[in-house]
Amino acid sequence: MRCHYCEREATYEAEQSGVVVGLCEEHFKARVEELAESDELASLRDRIDIESQE
Repeated sequence: MRCHYCEREATYEAEQSGVVVGLCEEHFKARVEELAESDELASLRDRIDIESQE
């Protein structure tokens, strides 16, 4: 499988609802960094903290 963003061989593959997407090492790291800095992840962390304290 090839990377979704470039033509390199995919190192990682993710599947959801039957759709498989591949990412090379470089693009995988870039996506993880983007997600780590996102407001959505911060919101999810807050929800998990609240739910785990109940």
